[in-house]
Amino acid sequence: MKTKTFIRLAIIAISFLLLPEFLQAQQLNKKAFELINLDYPGLADVKKAYNQNDMQAAAEALLSYYRNRNCIKHPELDLNNVKVSAADKQKADEALAHILYAHEGYQPSFYYGKDIDWTYWPIKDNELRWQLHRQKWFTPMGKMYYVTRDEKYAAEWAFQYMDWVKKNPLVPVTKEEFELASTGEVRGDTENARFAWRPLEVGTRLEDQTQQFMLFRNAAAFTPEFLTEFLVNYHKHANHILHNYSDAGNHLLFEAQQILYAAIFFPEYKDAATWRKSGIDILVREAGKQVYDDGGQFELDPLYHMASIEIFCKALLMADVNGVRNAFPQDFLDTIEKMIVFYYNICYPDYTNPCFSDAKRRGKEPKLKNYRIWTKLFPENEQIRYFATEGKEGRLPENLSKGFLTSGFFTFRNGWKDDATVMVVKAGPKGEWHNQPDNGTFELWFNGTNLFPDTGFYVYAGDAGIMKLRNWFRQTMVHKTLTLDNKNLETQSSVTRLWKPEGKVQTLVTENQSYKDLKHRRSVFFVDGKYFVIVDEAVGDATGKIGLHYQMNAGKVDINPKELTLTSDYGGNSNAKLQCFAPEGTVLEEEEGWQATLYLVREKRTAVSFDVMKKDDTPVRYITVIYPTEDCGNAPEMSARFVNPQYDENSLKVEVTLDGVKKVLDYKL
Repeated sequence: MKTKTFIRLAIIAISFLLLPEFLQAQQLNKKAFELINLDYPGLADVKKAYNQNDMQAAAEALLSYYRNRNCIKHPELDLNNVKVSAADKQKADEALAHILYAHEGYQPSFYYGKDIDWTYWPIKDNELRWQLHRQKWFTPMGKMYYVTRDEKYAAEWAFQYMDWVKKNPLVPVTKEEFELASTGEVRGDTENARFAWRPLEVGTRLEDQTQQFMLFRNAAAFTPEFLTEFLVNYHKHANHILHNYSDAGNHLLFEAQQILYAAIFFPEYKDAATWRKSGIDILVREAGKQVYDDGGQFELDPLYHMASIEIFCKALLMADVNGVRNAFPQDFLDTIEKMIVFYYNICYPDYTNPCFSDAKRRGKEPKLKNYRIWTKLFPENEQIRYFATEGKEGRLPENLSKGFLTSGFFTFRNGWKDDATVMVVKAGPKGEWHNQPDNGTFELWFNGTNLFPDTGFYVYAGDAGIMKLRNWFRQTMVHKTLTLDNKNLETQSSVTRLWKPEGKVQTLVTENQSYKDLKHRRSVFFVDGKYFVIVDEAVGDATGKIGLHYQMNAGKVDINPKELTLTSDYGGNSNAKLQCFAPEGTVLEEEEGWQATLYLVREKRTAVSFDVMKKDDTPVRYITVIYPTEDCGNAPEMSARFVNPQYDENSLKVEVTLDGVKKVLDYKL
């Protein structure tokens, strides 16, 4: 017995000498044992040592337990197949020099000092500072350590972990202060805590530290002393979320999923059952509240719709692999499946989604990864399987065009392959924070290219300069819709008057009381699966400049102010001719045009407005023909006119002529 004790002490002494000075100076945090249920299976040695007041032995036994624990599974980390990408290696290696990867939009990463300054804020973009505290480089450091067993990664991780704990105290912060968009309204420790301890960032750390724990737990730097500090800090994180949940939206979903991760991954905590119940209850409740009956998420943003699906699925998978799937009711799964059906119906053949609101246009691989996860959760859904396997298995949806009337998303589609023509129209209720005032806007894909991409969002929130950039992209006038005096919409509450997705002429009629005295009715006809006719009618007592705005893709676009036409010449086999048939006196005005598909990534593009003065209560009415074509040189000659000369609340009839062939488009409500 004495020999074993001597060997154990010798190993500890040798390991101690190899550790950096800061780790050698660590003290056991006895509070950790008050937070753990010492009667949990496997902790008998910990309890025995604790009851004998041998805290060192208790901590060593607890570390031994966690190093050998294999009953808890992680759905996103297979320790038998840890892979390190080039990006992971770069983040990890740069972190050794305190060049910390905070945000994808700010590359190369910033240097935060030899003595890390967690308050350093080189650009007053809130996201840059918030995301610093998500510690995105920690997991890459863990992967590098696990693959190489190079202790420098573990030692630096442990140092930075404790440095963060020491320099970022949790002080009282109100919910309003956590979400301030502008800068400089709070100072000192409160300013720092509103970034370091916002529940969304706390939850991200909670989730990510489950992987870091598994990757680093066998490192020499992961000492018994460090373990006790880790457990105390982790518990503080979970309880902070428990008492400071966001009020609504995707933040609340993230936080609920992340506290569920904490509860399942660390069932040894006395509070684990409370965390687990809280997370599940919120997720189930919010799935019913945040998801409309047609499957659309109430922020009306494709990116956050996708994120909400991912959140729900993560929670399910964590529960699945640890045997607690039955905690979720069937209608929770049914809601997720409806959300997936919604999502693939508004996407393009290359798997990208529209960039409405604050959505980004990510590549194909992340989407395929999601579909593969979804098909495991919904193995009987042949459409999900089709997208997961890129058409090798499963089958295409039976529908082409599809409308989601509650959410206000409508897709006109003549096929599912790359050569398809697809228009997605957004005209729904007022969304949450990420939504933009853009009712009636659309995107149009043809033959492999998005010809009319949305303006996007570019940046989130920060100082006056950042907010100026964000607010430019949020203007109604930079979306494909109608404005009064270029002002933002006063009301977002579109009503679907007609949706007819079948036949040779498919029709959508939607209207929005855009301003107090001006209603905008937009009627969209998809004709013969080839081209679109859009009728815009501005109705009401309001007077002022009516502007009908269109923005095309980046590239060469010829503008003919006399004929009110736009014709693209992109050099490939995907182009479009747009011609507007407008009231007498309409002037085609070129406008500033940008499109952003990723954070802080934008490019110039053609943007115009068809402007006319509304002098009295007479409605202003436009007809726009959009003809996708491989080559605009072969586009038809166009003309269009209203057959019913006056606005009619209950009907519409227009005549469109292409190369001498007339077609009447009409509806009655």
